[in-house]
Amino acid sequence: MELKEIVKEKYGQAARRVTSGDGLPADCCSTTACCTGSAAASCDPITSNLYDEAQAGQIPEEALKASLGCGNPTALARLNPGETVLDLGSGGGIDVLLSARRVGPAGKAYGLDMTDDMLALARENQRKAGVENVEFLKGEIEHIPLPDNSVDVVISNCVINLSGDKDQVLGEAFRVLKPGGRFAVSDVVVRGEVPVDIRRNIELWVGCVAGALQDSEYRDKLTKAGFAAIEIEPTRVYDVEDARAFLSNQGLDVDAIAPAVANKFMGAFIRAVKPSGCCAPGCCTDSSI
Repeated sequence: MELKEIVKEKYGQAARRVTSGDGLPADCCSTTACCTGSAAASCDPITSNLYDEAQAGQIPEEALKASLGCGNPTALARLNPGETVLDLGSGGGIDVLLSARRVGPAGKAYGLDMTDDMLALARENQRKAGVENVEFLKGEIEHIPLPDNSVDVVISNCVINLSGDKDQVLGEAFRVLKPGGRFAVSDVVVRGEVPVDIRRNIELWVGCVAGALQDSEYRDKLTKAGFAAIEIEPTRVYDVEDARAFLSNQGLDVDAIAPAVANKFMGAFIRAVKPSGCCAPGCCTDSSI
């Protein structure tokens, strides 16, 4: 099975668990084993405790339960009334709904997801939230179904790591942004080299770990896509005990690989800007930025 199909199936399971009301057992975070296969509000340290009480109160509980991100881009991104926002890999819709409230009735928030079950859950969450300036689109983040120069801000929450073609994703993000538009995503990045066993473990791609780019690679790919004013801001550095929660279930000897993974994975907020004079990928060179 291809990576894309594995990701689609895992996130489809996530939505179905939330929709069915299964969710997570109340004591899930007392043991990692009960989280295996769970999709709602994972108890691993990457995906938990990302939204504060005020934000949680603005959205349906199901949207929070379906969140599998690694950060909170809506808390860090600058969103202005009247702007158009696109969330790549929108899942249950939490970041789309929060963004829609911030841009207000004159603005709009798009959510893009390739999983039918997640899209159905997101649309139901939209209905429950009573938010009208939202549209959920079916599609892949490598092929965004929106016109060139059509959005002000692209956000994403630990989804770009799941793509096998990150250059294509970043190129598409650049294409749909208006000149002067902003790229503002949460993702997992790596400092230094990562053990081959982790990179090869397909399950960890779905958990945002094995697919993580080195911070320097991320910067280089953004530059290649045409972006400027690139910033990578660490929001949390994961230690060995954090790693134990999500690596031990993958059959890896955490203690053996601890020296090689300690403090190398970090949640980060990544900012970049499409230069004002740019209208398409490749039209800007270093000399024109």
